[in-house]
Amino acid sequence: MRAYLSVFKMRLRMELQYRGAMIGGILCQMFFGLVLVALYKTLYDGNPQPMPFSSIATYVWLQQAFFRMMLGSDSDLLDKIRSGDISYDMCRPVNMYGFYYARIMAQKFMGSIMRAVPMLILAAILPMGYGISGPASVWGLLSAIPALFLGLLCVCALENITMAFTMKTLDPRGMQGLLNLLMMTLSGNILPLTLFPDSWQKVITFFPYAQLLDAPIRLYTGDYLPVDALRVYALQGFWVIVLVSLGVAMWNANKKRMVVQGG
Repeated sequence: MRAYLSVFKMRLRMELQYRGAMIGGILCQMFFGLVLVALYKTLYDGNPQPMPFSSIATYVWLQQAFFRMMLGSDSDLLDKIRSGDISYDMCRPVNMYGFYYARIMAQKFMGSIMRAVPMLILAAILPMGYGISGPASVWGLLSAIPALFLGLLCVCALENITMAFTMKTLDPRGMQGLLNLLMMTLSGNILPLTLFPDSWQKVITFFPYAQLLDAPIRLYTGDYLPVDALRVYALQGFWVIVLVSLGVAMWNANKKRMVVQGG
């Protein structure tokens, strides 16, 4: 366990060096957040919905603030897979899946925190109706934090599954593009899941993608009551176990069939 904690800490320090990327990410996500809020405001003015617009604006800003948690791959691992240098990592006295799981978790965690804190502060000072609203209750806020952490575990497991496919194809663009499209659509980043028909929500909220950010945001906004938190945690925990088990099986299978070319 000490080895994985060391990897986690080293990756955290590495992420702290990319301050320019952080500033660029904040400006980009603030721009897209304003565009989306203005778009939904126009739609609400023409066709009001049962859910208050302030909740939709809050949903958008929280999605944008933690956008880095969903997207972002371990470029070092991709290079090692393409070049064959991953064979050196197989000589490490650690579990490869756990080693890279700790790396991607540190990357997504620190990248999200560095962008989310300034963005949420800026979103909070925007004019009323365009900025982020406070949590529905203190318990809603407290219950959203563990859900956000479980969502991070889910997205890291999904990322390692993508890497397992890359070990077979050597080109991450196809599978990664497909999984990113599913993630962006079914996590509520393109369109808040709360705006989907109720019959659709019964299905898509069960998928692992909805556990990444949709579930924590619903707890925060009060769409899920604090008494629903245990049900949300159980579903997220179920998907963490399923995705990690699938990822470990795929990585172990790849290790047995791995062929490294080059000199």
